[in-house]
Amino acid sequence: QVQVVESGGGLVQAGGSLRLSCTASGFRFVDYAMGWFRQAPGKEREGVSCSGLNTYYADSVKGRFTISRDNAKNTLYLQMNDLKPEDTAMYYCAAQRGGITRCSRDEYNYWGQGTQVTVSS
Repeated sequence: QVQVVESGGGLVQAGGSLRLSCTASGFRFVDYAMGWFRQAPGKEREGVSCSGLNTYYADSVKGRFTISRDNAKNTLYLQMNDLKPEDTAMYYCAAQRGGITRCSRDEYNYWGQGTQVTVSS
């Protein structure tokens, strides 16, 4: 059974940093594309950063966020630096088998429950 579980969210002041983790189980991690998505109240879920056949970053996070994966630990990370109030959202980890090139929610079938990130001004 494919499972992904997020952790690492919290409350941070603007300019601060957080590192999100996504622990995967039930599948061969190296065979799956992995991504981070976020959803703010009243907004659509958007792709933040994905690691598939290529690495994608949303324009709004380029230069501030870094995605990485530790295949030995079946874990995906999102290092978030210089956080801004507009980064406030529920952050979700997603997984999908195969070569994914688009960081789109439509491409991913397996989702975690999310971890809340709140950035105060």
